[in-house]
Amino acid sequence: MLAAQAGNGGAYRRLLAEVRPWLLRYYSRRLPPGSVEDAVQDTMIALHTKRHTYDPARAFGPWLAAIARYKWIDRLRAMKRTAADELPDDLAVGDHESAVTSATVLHALLAELKPAQAEAIRLVKLAGLSVDDAATRTGQSPSLIKVNIHRGLARLAKRLAVEPVEGLQDGE
Repeated sequence: MLAAQAGNGGAYRRLLAEVRPWLLRYYSRRLPPGSVEDAVQDTMIALHTKRHTYDPARAFGPWLAAIARYKWIDRLRAMKRTAADELPDDLAVGDHESAVTSATVLHALLAELKPAQAEAIRLVKLAGLSVDDAATRTGQSPSLIKVNIHRGLARLAKRLAVEPVEGLQDGE
């Protein structure tokens, strides 16, 4: 610091480079992670601004620690003044459990069908494609798509009438 006060730029850059890791450790134990870098920068600026007040007859470490402590206190005061905003009530997201359960049950039920029937139901009834578009995509005729949908839905209805599916409540 004495060389930096005398105008030695290289010594001053070396001093700042050596002080930075100590400041990072100091603030990382005392502040939230998002505030550490700002506190380090504030302290480096204060060190630069107040370097003429350093007394070479005294140890540098306690002088630096005092500046760091004051900047830490300033940061705590600023954090206290900046009240955290409460989240609005309309921000809440609804529960997705029934949708996930229904999708899982539907996937399991479609897996019990013949592949052509399941694919026809997925494309027309779930994805909203027209019968002609589903026929083009699968290579089946439009009448076969209709037959596969009819037979697949009939098989699912029969399956559900005989043995209700766990996780599927009435009306879902």
